[in-house]
Formats: sequence, structure tokens, C-alpha cells
Amino acid sequence: MSTRIHPTAVIAEGAELGVDVEIGPHVVVGPLVRIGDRTVVGPQVVIDGHTRIGEDNKIVGQASLGGPPQDLSYKGEATQLTVGDRNTIREFVTINRGTIKGGGLTAIGSDNLLMACCHVAHDCVLEDGVILGNGVLLAGHSLVEHHANLSGMAGAVAFCTIGAYAYIGAKTRMSRDVPPYMIVEGHDGRVRGVNVIGLQRSGVSEDDLEALRVSFRRIWRSDRPRKVVVDEMLQEGGHNAHVQNLLDSLERTEQGLKGRYRESLRQEFVEQGQRRILPV
Repeated sequence: MSTRIHPTAVIAEGAELGVDVEIGPHVVVGPLVRIGDRTVVGPQVVIDGHTRIGEDNKIVGQASLGGPPQDLSYKGEATQLTVGDRNTIREFVTINRGTIKGGGLTAIGSDNLLMACCHVAHDCVLEDGVILGNGVLLAGHSLVEHHANLSGMAGAVAFCTIGAYAYIGAKTRMSRDVPPYMIVEGHDGRVRGVNVIGLQRSGVSEDDLEALRVSFRRIWRSDRPRKVVVDEMLQEGGHNAHVQNLLDSLERTEQGLKGRYRESLRQEFVEQGQRRILPV
């Protein structure tokens, strides 16, 4: 099968389309866009800016990828959006490219599902295997680690980190970093327990699950200051990889402003953006 482009689509000169790409009706593709092999782009999708899309993606329709960031500091710089492989991006999803002050890049990994009406703002990073439910909103500079699952209409403030394998309840407001492996729900979001079902589906052993359960009870149900408990556990050592990752994540969160570690990296992001985008 060869690349198929609907006659109503507008493909700018300079755009690069891979093998067996399918472009639907009324799609608009900008001149600096590159789309990988076997990617399907549904009707009325707009892909613009310095945008690189990998292979075997499915962009269902009416989505907007690579548009300019919704940030008043943006002055038209050649910031970027990258999308990996085998992602499904549903109706009316918006993904903006980065800003210089945020690193210059919005990055989507592989094997993710972004359901209808999600918004991924400038300079966000989604790792692999992430699920964003309908209407999830990620403010700028957010990081969603691998296999996190965010339910419908959950929202993260800028510079928030959502940890690996976390499960976020519907309509949850995330104003602080979300620890990996945990269920978080509410306004503001509160840790409710271990994401047992998600971890079981991912093949985590029962011994590792029990270690996370014990850690959860010790950290969030002991009526002792969380930082004291975490420091104590870090000093003890000898934890399995999942518990150690949880403790390291909580320690990083303490270093950030208002419970968001990425807030402490602002200057590093600026320097990254300047190196990536500005001429030498």
C-alpha cells in the first residue's frame, strides 16, 4: 500500500511523509512537519510547527498538534514537538510545541492513548504507555511518567510530575507531584492507596506489591511527618527497586517549590531551550 492523501488535504511544500501514510479529508500539514511510516491522520487534523511524528500512530480526527504554545513569552521561536510510535490520539486533542524557557520541546513517547479533548501544554513530557482520559488537562512543563493512568477531566498545574504507574481519579486536581505506584484522588489530590490493579496488570510480583503496601502504610498512615519517615527509610536501605523509586520520588518532591520538583529546574530548562533553539 502506498501513501494516500485525500484530495481536500493541504500538504505544505517541505513536509515529509513516510511510507504508507494515510492523510484524511481536510487535513492541514505544515512545511516543517515530518510524519513516520504507516501513521494514519484522520479528518480535519492540523499538524504544524517543527513537529516530528513517528511510525504507526493513529490520529483520529479534529486534533491539533504542534501549534504555538499558549504562553505570552513566546515570540515565534522554532520550538519543537516530537511524538513517538504507536500512539492513539483521539478527537479534539491539542498538543502545543515548547517554549525556550521550558527547554524548547514538548515530547510524547510511544504506546500512549490520549482520549478525546485532552490538552498537553508546552514543554510537557509524556513517557511511554500513558493513558489520558477524556478531557485531561496538563499545564506547561508537566511530566507524566511511564504507565501512569489519568482519569477523565483530571488536571495538573504547571511543573507537576505524575509518577510511574500512578492512577489518578476523575476530576482530581494535581497541585503537587504525584508519587509513583499510588492512587490519587480528590481536590486537591490525596494519596488513597497503592494502584494494585494497575501494577498487577503490568506484571509486578506479589512480593513487590506487598512491599509497596507496607511502605504506603508507613508513609501515609503512621501519623508521623512524611519527610521524617522517608528519610528514615532511605537511611535503612535494602529496599526493592519499586520502593526505592517511591522514596527517591518523594525526596525529590521535597526539593521543589510547593511540592513540585520540576519547579526547581527552571534555570536548567531555560539553558536547555537556549542550546536547542537559539543560534550559536
